[in-house]
Amino acid sequence: MRTTFNEQLSKLTQSMIEMGALIESAITEATKALLTGDIGAALVVVEGDDLIDDKERDIESQCLKLLLKQQPVAGDLRQVSAALKMITDMERIADQAADIAELCAYLTNRECVKDLEHISEMAKNTIQMVADSVDAYARMDLELAQAVIDRDDVVDTLYLTAKKDTIDLVHRDPNCGEEAIDLLQIAKYYERIGDHAVNIAEWVIFSISGTRKNKRVL
Repeated sequence: MRTTFNEQLSKLTQSMIEMGALIESAITEATKALLTGDIGAALVVVEGDDLIDDKERDIESQCLKLLLKQQPVAGDLRQVSAALKMITDMERIADQAADIAELCAYLTNRECVKDLEHISEMAKNTIQMVADSVDAYARMDLELAQAVIDRDDVVDTLYLTAKKDTIDLVHRDPNCGEEAIDLLQIAKYYERIGDHAVNIAEWVIFSISGTRKNKRVL
């Protein structure tokens, strides 16, 4: 019985890693579309969202089977329960990556869109947060999960700077108002992705320690 449970738990962990790789790729491709104007990359993200939804349903099914058939307790129960919670945040990350990709279509060949340094830094940090949060689950690594939470302050500060950048853009050229709104929305999506990565990390901490801070879920 225990051998079967361990095999199923191992399969669940592998599925979580695979979903994590999919959402990391989605953010990366969305960022590529933003920085280079590559509409093909944007389409890859939008079209790949269904695959991530399918992976979420598959993991949900695995979790429910483990809970109902194996009836895990203590740490095992927390690990499965955490996975069930984490996939909600992971799916929302994918949705927000798709939202970024869709907005990129409106920014292509816009003269106003030039300096994206701070949004680019937000993207780099959130991609790392997502990758590390899922890795922390796979490795049951408390320190790595906490590092994800700590990095959120960096993303929040970058968001405030990106917000100021867009306001300055409108002040310099009122005709850039529409593009500025799109850029601010994109920055907000990255900020939310960071929050979801924090949620994932906190579920990892819960699965290890049995405690979890209250974190907003968007």
